[in-house]
Amino acid sequence: MIKVAPSILSADFGSLGAEVKRIEEAGADWVHVDVMDGEFVPNITVGPCVIKSLRPYSRLPFDVHLMIAKPERYIEVFAGAGADLVTVHYEATGDLRGTLHRIRSLGKKAGVSINPGTHFSKVEPFLGDVDLLLIMTVNPGFGGQAFMSECLPKITQARKFIEDGRLPVELEVDGGINAKTGRMAAEAGASVLAAGSSIFGASDMRREIALWKSF
Repeated sequence: MIKVAPSILSADFGSLGAEVKRIEEAGADWVHVDVMDGEFVPNITVGPCVIKSLRPYSRLPFDVHLMIAKPERYIEVFAGAGADLVTVHYEATGDLRGTLHRIRSLGKKAGVSINPGTHFSKVEPFLGDVDLLLIMTVNPGFGGQAFMSECLPKITQARKFIEDGRLPVELEVDGGINAKTGRMAAEAGASVLAAGSSIFGASDMRREIALWKSF
């Protein structure tokens, strides 16, 4: 069954605690937290203090996506704030393997993400060191962008690699996900769908999440 990870980037920031509770009550599997620094991507969102303040509001795993430069500088602080899974970008660090090992040494699950323009082969050597591969289907930095269908073959390629190697790796897709594109991503091989506006803007969040899980 597909896992659904609503992104709080599209939540009501005036009542984030209640929004996180709403995600859980609607049947979500993970809480997706997009962390942006204004350097790796042209936007600034939340930091570890926000994650720490939200942690008491939900028992769901916090899927923390670090879209920040040199993420190795902040692994400990995000782990301590309550992240359950920490994902870093291949493009953002010069020591990816060391960063992934550090995440795992802190008892957290480790993920690696790649931008639309990055070929899957770049992360193949690291998939034995991760619990999750996150494939971006928009250029990171802003919510509400359109899904880039040209990324679908990359998802399929990643799924084949994971299955051929019998790797215990979740394959998450993030960017422009809605009911239509989510089904496309799932059919291509995704096991986790991250989305913001299409979940938080749904007239019935519970029904929307249930639909996605059926893909």
